[in-house]
Amino acid sequence: MATVCQPCYVQRNDGCSKEMLLSAEKGTRRIAVEIKSFTGASDVNDLEQAIGQYVLYKQIMLQTEPDRELFLAVSKRVANNIFSVEIGQILLDGKVIKVLVFDPESEVITQWLPN
Repeated sequence: MATVCQPCYVQRNDGCSKEMLLSAEKGTRRIAVEIKSFTGASDVNDLEQAIGQYVLYKQIMLQTEPDRELFLAVSKRVANNIFSVEIGQILLDGKVIKVLVFDPESEVITQWLPN
């Protein structure tokens, strides 16, 4: 069974929504998950911001918790809009980002990318 640590909520600059960063442990595997809502006018613009935050968090974690893997969590809708087309495939194929896809209604992880 996985142990989920205390989530950390991050208020976005627009004051309208919160993003969440949480960590979990199962056996020797330790992960951190940045949950993004992609509620802006453009999924690509939201992706640009998410990638910037992901890179920042990843660099910080390399210094503070080098054994913890970082994942970006997005809904199935976002995954279908971004990671099933060329721009998303470039990020996944280049191992720039690791993604968890979840169903927001059931709150269940449906896919880990790259596979």
